[in-house]
Amino acid sequence: MDPAFRAAYNAAYTPERSARYRAGLERRAGASVDFRLAETPVFFPRELIEGCERTAREIAAQLCEPQRIARMRAAVPPRWDMPSMTALPGTLCIDLAIVRGRDGALAPKLVELQGFPSLFALEVFQHDAWEHELQTVSGCEGPWSAWFGGRGRAGFLELARRTIVGARDPAHVVLVDLEPQTQKTYADFTATKALFGVDAVCPTKLIKRGRRLFRRDGAGRELPVERIYNRLIVDELERKQITLPFDWRDELDVEWVSHPNWFWVWSKYSLPFLDHPAVPPTRLLSDVAALPKDLAERYVLKPLFSFAGSGVDIAPTRAAVEAIPPAQRGNWCLQEKFVYAEAIGAADGGTVKVELRLMFLRPDGEPELTPAINLCRLARGAMLGVDYNKDRTWVGSTIGLWPA
Repeated sequence: MDPAFRAAYNAAYTPERSARYRAGLERRAGASVDFRLAETPVFFPRELIEGCERTAREIAAQLCEPQRIARMRAAVPPRWDMPSMTALPGTLCIDLAIVRGRDGALAPKLVELQGFPSLFALEVFQHDAWEHELQTVSGCEGPWSAWFGGRGRAGFLELARRTIVGARDPAHVVLVDLEPQTQKTYADFTATKALFGVDAVCPTKLIKRGRRLFRRDGAGRELPVERIYNRLIVDELERKQITLPFDWRDELDVEWVSHPNWFWVWSKYSLPFLDHPAVPPTRLLSDVAALPKDLAERYVLKPLFSFAGSGVDIAPTRAAVEAIPPAQRGNWCLQEKFVYAEAIGAADGGTVKVELRLMFLRPDGEPELTPAINLCRLARGAMLGVDYNKDRTWVGSTIGLWPA
């Protein structure tokens, strides 16, 4: 994107440089990264990254309006409706495609959003690993920022610690996900432990006594759980038919970051409720009376509650839509297509598409969510995300950088 930094980096690129970056990231995180890492960071021009931040803030402001939240609350299934929902979540992720605006300039377009955490800790180490490697690239020596709100690395860590750990002892805070060591995001879990002292725990290992939860540490000691950094995807629970030691609807003496209801409330379900130039027209499938004739050419069919692009149909047919039972169509949306810009020139030839995730944080008691850090996904195919394009180069996970 930034032509000067891109030219300098591409001229100095070698596969060995990419391998050193990976090794540095995994050493810092304390685990292997089990998804594809792109061979480059994204060098954002100041004007573009500021435009992306402004767009994300405006979308977040609409999401936070009480009357919109009241309407979006209908997304929570009764069987997963947990009591004591917070007024706002502690985390928000807004995914923006980089496209060409009408004037030909690069601009953001909303892909989707989630009231759920992302790789907050791993991105710190991605920044660090890239910054270290770029010191050896003439014209790219840095220092580099990946942070928002005028913060540096220390300011981000302080904000993240207040959000994830809150006022609790980290020993009484757990990151919860199913079989953490088997998750492809495990490197973020080990990074969370390194930065914030919070252990990753499978929810099946929690112990319930009355309204309280407990867990055993590595030495076998039983410790009370006072706060949960929630990374659990509930549809994975259903698919694997896993029974937890507590009911999701139990009144528990535990704090949640973010409260699980926000997984549903702020999601693809929210898209039809937004009104912003960067939001492509989106309708719940249950609200579509007649399918458009140019369905495959102009629309994408998306399940509302899936992750990593699972179930997305980028060229839906009438038959595919009609195969969805009417009772289930409220769990799908039709979104008008847009075209990703071929934003990055790769050192090995061709061009690459970019998606930017702005990640927000809100410590307990704060009135609003704050843009904090980013991650990027690069692609050369029709689908974005680390589960796609695996047979291609210069694609996968990375981070956006700009001069500090």
